[in-house]
Amino acid sequence: MAKRERVVRMSVELPLWRALTGYRVLTTLYAVAIFANGYHKFERPWVGIGYLSVLTVWNFATLPRVANAAACTKRFLAVDLTVVLTGILLTPVADVDAQHVDGPTLPTIAAAGAVLAFAIKGGWRWAGFASSLVAVANIVERAHPTRDTFHNVILVWIASIAIGYIVEVARASEATLARALEIEAATRERERLARDIHDSVLQVLAMVQRRGSALGGEAAELGRLAGEQEVALRTLVSSGLVPPTRASEDFANGAVVRAVEVDDEPGDPGEIDLRALLARHAGSKVSFAEPGAPVLLEPPAARELAAAVSAALDNVRMHAGESAQAWILVEDWGDEVIVTVRDDGPGIPAGRLETAEGEGRMGVALSIRGRLRDLGGTAELISVPGQGTEVELKVPRGKAGRHG
Repeated sequence: MAKRERVVRMSVELPLWRALTGYRVLTTLYAVAIFANGYHKFERPWVGIGYLSVLTVWNFATLPRVANAAACTKRFLAVDLTVVLTGILLTPVADVDAQHVDGPTLPTIAAAGAVLAFAIKGGWRWAGFASSLVAVANIVERAHPTRDTFHNVILVWIASIAIGYIVEVARASEATLARALEIEAATRERERLARDIHDSVLQVLAMVQRRGSALGGEAAELGRLAGEQEVALRTLVSSGLVPPTRASEDFANGAVVRAVEVDDEPGDPGEIDLRALLARHAGSKVSFAEPGAPVLLEPPAARELAAAVSAALDNVRMHAGESAQAWILVEDWGDEVIVTVRDDGPGIPAGRLETAEGEGRMGVALSIRGRLRDLGGTAELISVPGQGTEVELKVPRGKAGRHG
């Protein structure tokens, strides 16, 4: 948690500190120019020369430190503010008339640089503290402050506090964004793992339950136990309790782990022909229609799309019956790839998908729609009772590689 907070602060503060370095350079040169222009009016010009020499060396020597948020410690900020306050209080020493005339102090607007550093580092409270000290120093320097003096003091005070408040809001906003991104990443990983579990462990448990019930005897007891474990695991998946980690061996004998590792395989060279991944489904009960040219996709996108097609065919076998016929149609439209899976089964009754989702059966929600959503695509399911079911999977080619 501490490491993440440090990264967030650096990302917010870094451009502000860099801007402050430019401000310090410009205002230091401005202070030197103002003094040089009115040099003949000072009773003790050597005081001004000495102070501005120190201010110039200090501001230029500390530019690398100011550009680095981590290097701007409390001790550095205190010394920086002391240099500015000293210059303000030395102004009447260099020019006695400065107490009676609303002229600039020796550091002039360079004094605001130290206040802004406090605002960026510590927010509006630190800004209020630093600007208050500068205000007191200006009032003491004037001895007889005028309305313009109070106007300038209040202006610096309000401006610095406003900047400090904006910095705090920016930090809080970026921290919230970082947390939201972490939650989104964890949710996507959890859904991906849940899909893998559905495509492997849950399918095996469901098969054991059906075969065990059909065989009877001791096999029926094994089927009953498998059914109980399937229900328990579906509950974990649907409730979001499946941890977003790669330790999937807690759920199976290694099948899920292999599926995860293949999906995330880095560095696959080139692109994959989607036809090669889908052709293995072709058989006596599955007809496969493909274009004559290769349908190339990034490896992660091709594998996820193929897994979604496999999940759709699993649903055909489970819900449309052993005698159901299925068709796979692959279309390459250049900017997107469309795969359609259709069957001649009894169709899906109205409300059945919502009921299944509520029971923890996430085949369509996770294995199909979830995969396509992660690819930046869509999965549209059309089903009319008695007329079969059609699943249309669309993957934008420009997004597939990035989301895969």
